[in-house]
Amino acid sequence: MRQYLALLLTAGFGLAVAAAMFLLSVLFGPKKKTPVKQESFECGMPPAEEPRGTARVNFYLVAILFVMFDIEIVFLYPWSVSFRELGPGAFYAMTAFLAVLFTGLIYAVKKGALEWD
Repeated sequence: MRQYLALLLTAGFGLAVAAAMFLLSVLFGPKKKTPVKQESFECGMPPAEEPRGTARVNFYLVAILFVMFDIEIVFLYPWSVSFRELGPGAFYAMTAFLAVLFTGLIYAVKKGALEWD
């Protein structure tokens, strides 16, 4: 248990700061909603034009896929550098990891996440 003390303290401090910020925003934040407060705000100027609508979901899907494969590279590079020292267990673990990611990519392609109609 002592070996996890630093991790628990860090997680507890992070949660306490997040809870304190949320509580302070509820206590001291604006209470009354007016049309002026609900209006869009662009650098102290009135909005140049009305919003055109919502963004397409494809933008978010591509961003999530980018992050997913970016994290793959973060794990793949150190593994490939120390491949010979790690042994066969690490090879099988990385094979399973890549298989899961490849399955996710196939799923995204079949669902049409990368199509821009």
